[in-house]
Amino acid sequence: MKTTTGLTSRGYELDMRPESFGELTRSNDILNDTSALRDRLAQEGYLYLPGFFPREDIESARAEMLRRLNNHGGLDSNHPVEDAIPSGKALIPHRDMVDGNETMRGVVFSERLMQFYARLLGGECRHYDHIWKRVVAPGHGTHPHCDLVYMGRGTHDVMTAWIPYSDVSLELGGLMMLEKSHLQQKRLRKYLEIDVDSYCSNHGPYKSKYLGGALSSNPVTLREKMGGRWLSTTFQMGDLVTFGMKMVHGSLDNNAKSYRLSTDTRYQLASEPIDPRWVGEDTEEWAEKNRVGKIC
Repeated sequence: MKTTTGLTSRGYELDMRPESFGELTRSNDILNDTSALRDRLAQEGYLYLPGFFPREDIESARAEMLRRLNNHGGLDSNHPVEDAIPSGKALIPHRDMVDGNETMRGVVFSERLMQFYARLLGGECRHYDHIWKRVVAPGHGTHPHCDLVYMGRGTHDVMTAWIPYSDVSLELGGLMMLEKSHLQQKRLRKYLEIDVDSYCSNHGPYKSKYLGGALSSNPVTLREKMGGRWLSTTFQMGDLVTFGMKMVHGSLDNNAKSYRLSTDTRYQLASEPIDPRWVGEDTEEWAEKNRVGKIC
């Protein structure tokens, strides 16, 4: 019988049996062993590094994110700002959260993180300039997907850094990874060839036909089809999860009362071609300037 916990993703109750759901593997013990890190990344598709960042750096970045949210009326005035309780109003524009936010940049583009990727990837690294900030209100989490469909116009050897800006319980809805899904690239070939900003120009105006890049709208049946377990954990401020472009991941639903704050950022070798959508001062998700029409 399935274990009932109330944990959901995209509104579907997850099977919490040990063969279906598990904990992310910690890699702190091999943090200073580059060869071991690369081996584990190849085997597991991700590296989970609890406490990678000083907690005080994350606390400062969180405080600035909440200050900006509060200034735009995004937080419930009946609760302390640090509780991050949504007001129910629309979120503030992306740029108002990230532009000039030096505490956030001090985390995601820190020397510590850049040196880590240089060591992991074996050369001088650069980052995408775009910061994907996540201010996730109570409700459904992120659908299962691979990052490649959003950023495949440069090298495919790009790493994602997922960073939480609070302690994140399972109820608050953190990141979850589909175990060893990066080893199923042949099975996912057609999906991985998608570019969410491309469209068939001979079939009319731009229209995304890929559910916004989703691999599936149902994490439960996706796991049953692909095998493996959904993996997650209770995250703490200072944790880092990093993974490649072909790893299937999503998030648990936010079944708490507060926002879940996190960022996604990307890193690659400086010598490799980079996706032009995500460099420069004027980056924007789902922008018309990103679209490429094709005859199909």
